[in-house]
Amino acid sequence: MEHVPALEEPLKKLLGPATAKVMAEHLDLHTVGDLLHHYPRRYAERGELTRLAELPLDEHVTVVAQVASARVLKFNGGRGQRLEVVITDGSGQLQLVFFGRGIHKPHKDLLPGTRAMFAGKVSSFNRKLQLAHPAYELLRGADSEAVGSWAGALIPIYPATAKLESWKIAKAVDAVLPSAQEAVDPLPPALRDGRGLVPLPEALLKIHRPHTKADIADARARLKWDEAFVLQVALARRRFAETQLPAVARRPQPDGLLDAFDAKLPFTLTDGQQKVSREIFDDLATEHPMHRLLQGEVGSGKTLVALRAMLAVVDAGGQAAMLAPTEVLAQQHHRSVVEMMGELAEGGMLGGAEQGTKVVLLTGSMGAAARRQALLDLVTGEAGIVIGTHALIEDKVQFHDLGLVVVDEQHRFGVEQRDALRSKGKQPPHLLVMTATPIPRTVAMTVFGDLETSVLDQLPAGRSPIASHVVPAQDKPHFLARAWERVREEVGKGHQAYVVCPRIGDGDEEPKKKSAEDEAEKRPPLAVVEVAEQLAKGPLQGLRVEVLHGRMPPDDKDAVMRRFAAGEVDVLVATTVIEVGVNVPNATAMVIMDADRFGVSQLHQLRGRVGRGAAPGLCLLVSEMPEASPARARLGAVAATLDGFELSRIDLEQRREGDVLGQAQSGVRSSLRVLAVIEDEEVIAQARAEAVTLVADDPDLTRYPELRTALDALLDKDREDYLEKG
Repeated sequence: MEHVPALEEPLKKLLGPATAKVMAEHLDLHTVGDLLHHYPRRYAERGELTRLAELPLDEHVTVVAQVASARVLKFNGGRGQRLEVVITDGSGQLQLVFFGRGIHKPHKDLLPGTRAMFAGKVSSFNRKLQLAHPAYELLRGADSEAVGSWAGALIPIYPATAKLESWKIAKAVDAVLPSAQEAVDPLPPALRDGRGLVPLPEALLKIHRPHTKADIADARARLKWDEAFVLQVALARRRFAETQLPAVARRPQPDGLLDAFDAKLPFTLTDGQQKVSREIFDDLATEHPMHRLLQGEVGSGKTLVALRAMLAVVDAGGQAAMLAPTEVLAQQHHRSVVEMMGELAEGGMLGGAEQGTKVVLLTGSMGAAARRQALLDLVTGEAGIVIGTHALIEDKVQFHDLGLVVVDEQHRFGVEQRDALRSKGKQPPHLLVMTATPIPRTVAMTVFGDLETSVLDQLPAGRSPIASHVVPAQDKPHFLARAWERVREEVGKGHQAYVVCPRIGDGDEEPKKKSAEDEAEKRPPLAVVEVAEQLAKGPLQGLRVEVLHGRMPPDDKDAVMRRFAAGEVDVLVATTVIEVGVNVPNATAMVIMDADRFGVSQLHQLRGRVGRGAAPGLCLLVSEMPEASPARARLGAVAATLDGFELSRIDLEQRREGDVLGQAQSGVRSSLRVLAVIEDEEVIAQARAEAVTLVADDPDLTRYPELRTALDALLDKDREDYLEKG
């Protein structure tokens, strides 16, 4: 029987089936190696208590605290009883509640003065923080079993789950820690020694069982390098492989379609647009595929830059395809491209310009005849530009000579979908990926390390500023009443408004039945259908209010958008279907209901739908969350700045990065465990430089078998495919 390396040993062999099952299902930990890489989130010092005032609502936490008081209260006419325990960190307090039969043991254990670790979900009751039925582990003398595993002064607190508390994870780590000696070190020795990093087995020991804070610092410095370096080697190998692929160089002809288009533009390009266009044209002129990320603020003119790249490719005899995430957006891109091009978009038609081309739309809901014609125009090369949704990816769609793929809103597409479209070229086409969610430089380097990045950070002249304000509906209901007055005022001036809600309503995804303790905690998110009805009958009575959401038939959606664009609707109550690309310059106000239920980048995207004309925009963020909550702090940050790059940094610092390699954008397991993309910019930049040098010298890593092993572990099959397809 073959020998299984110690770190690949399944946990169920060492820990007992019940614990191993919870670790697999709730923490995605399956092997000894997985558990050794499940690092403590923080460390409690033996004498130190956790600051209770800063606990996040709705999260599962582990705290070290002292019991201040405990009392049993009766309710239901003496039939029911509950134990209320108040714990303290010396300044703040937190209430614990135990009900029914479950009160006897804690009543005996949790005497005033006792210190313990408590684990549970933070909830709010009567506007006070509490833990209902927390698990706990007493911290007695140094000889007790509970403290046995942490003889040192630092107690590791692990990312845990309701099913498995931090101290149980610590005991499991004790069982597997001896295997750390067999960990394979992925860093080349010269790099490790040159940077003064400790060996991997020592780092694992120090991160789980540190004796001093210096131990933790040593371990983290080493483990950050592992994560950054292995990731950057994966990306460097991809970039290297891309440069080996052949592609057709596409250079625009003088006096061709691009020059004709530029001549009819009613404005000059901004400096940023000119610079980014030069970068793209330089890439298109090379004989290996362009791989470029174009990011820019909402309204910075990305579509115009992408259109000029598409025209250059058509000039050079190729075709260009633009992939949009929704039908509404594909139709809108098609309309605006045809408007911008005028007679140049009518190639081969009466009245069309002689150097023009055909611009076709391809979506799933098109009629059969229109679809047949579009497919014919693509395969014959009659259509130089096609704009569409996933329908472009189907097998039936064939191109005459696909030279460029433009993907709008990259994060909405699976890598497989981009890949399927790229495979329709005779040789790999050039790829331009656009996003309006500004990504900080290091994040771009880490997530899209294989893409060259271009940034548009100037807004074109004539765009108006947007004022944003938080409306605390719970604390100050009169602010919400004033918000609806502001909407009426904007409509009175001849403008229009959006109201955005997180849910469609009308019997959609009914909230799951909650337990009694959850019941009071959260109402379901506000829904478009109900809010529209309340507004039309109440504060916005007399105005023309319509709804728009993703579950409407495509024709109805399109009809509503056309009426809104034509000014026949005063207030559009919608879900986030309007988030990307909807352009109605006359819309000046937006009210976002339950704004705390949206991410920072999404709020920024939504806000970009107003202030697109000459009149200033107004965005009101309505929330019922209490003033001190993290959600309100997030909304305050959005209201305070219009700089998308600044906001995306804040978003990342609060949300963490999710899995930068896999499709899951935020999940329990991330390929980054100690590396924080924003804080560790320097490590990432240095690791990238080292990785590029190493890969250029030895692309197959023949001299670095340990690094290959680490890459295989980082890039399990799914991630490898994900990276390969880019």
